Amino acid sequence: MRVLGIETSCDETGVAIWDPDAGLLAHRLHSQTAIHAEYGGVVPELASRDHIRRTAPLIEQALADAGLGYADLGGVAATAGPGLLGALLVGLSTGKALAYARELPFLGVHHLEAHLLAPALEDDPPAFPFVALLVSGGHTLLAEVDGVGRYRLLGQSLDDAAGEAFDKTAKLLGLGYPGGPAVAAAAAGGDPGAFDLPRPMVDKPNLDFSFSGLKTAVLNRAKAAGGDGPTPAFVADLCASFQEAVVATLWRKSARALQETGLNRLVVAGGVGANARLREHFAQGAGELGAALHFPRPAFCTDNGAMVAHAGALRLAAGERDGWDRTAVARWPLEELRPPKK
Repeated sequence: MRVLGIETSCDETGVAIWDPDAGLLAHRLHSQTAIHAEYGGVVPELASRDHIRRTAPLIEQALADAGLGYADLGGVAATAGPGLLGALLVGLSTGKALAYARELPFLGVHHLEAHLLAPALEDDPPAFPFVALLVSGGHTLLAEVDGVGRYRLLGQSLDDAAGEAFDKTAKLLGLGYPGGPAVAAAAAGGDPGAFDLPRPMVDKPNLDFSFSGLKTAVLNRAKAAGGDGPTPAFVADLCASFQEAVVATLWRKSARALQETGLNRLVVAGGVGANARLREHFAQGAGELGAALHFPRPAFCTDNGAMVAHAGALRLAAGERDGWDRTAVARWPLEELRPPKK
């Protein structure tokens, strides 16, 4: 069953085609970074409008890349939530309309499940069970993954997600949007030990996260710079120290999750998983623990159609189907998912 996947949950329009035997046949992605940069963050209405312009042409391009026509598809999957409601409705409506016109099975995909299963797009996919760290602009959580639809939430952010903390730090330092790459670029020339920033909640016995206090600590350091404001060298050191604090916190909690579950495989997914310092730190830590570490390629850490096509294909192959009344949901707890029925 070749499955067309459509992702429009936020500010990336992603389309891909997944074949269970041949793997990923094609994927196309359009980023709206230039549109939202002027506002320092995603504007939901502008995101929805751009998805309307981009989705259908990207489907045509993906089919052409794969050398396929609509008649060669066996199913359609589109992100149904969580995400920006208007943006979700664009991809979901497009997917349902295409499936209805071609008499194809359709499925609405959970955005977080697609991220958790994204490492299976690579040549060395992780075997179940494993611990997963999902870290992005909207979500930071740890889960025990025993199989498709078998998720046990271990911990989550109590306030800002890690990616959100990157974005807000970039904004208060005037580094532009998107914040994650901007902070990482500035940090490359800085000293990660220049500022003693907190590692939030690492001494707490749970696996939850909190990054709002760290963001406030960065703000206080910036205000204390005095004079005409922070110099480029000051900003570089502050960004490097902030990045190191986030990465160290994420690793400490992930390592604890491995120890508490007794598992030796860790999957890292989500946009922050593309951060080079995070990958370096986690590789060193996993090596010391003797744990296997799995990342999707950086292009599949951020939102994309390939992960949606893959996750949708797994459930469609098991016989799952959604009716034409399937609608988008802005909030959809991961724990509500169930394994596909055999």
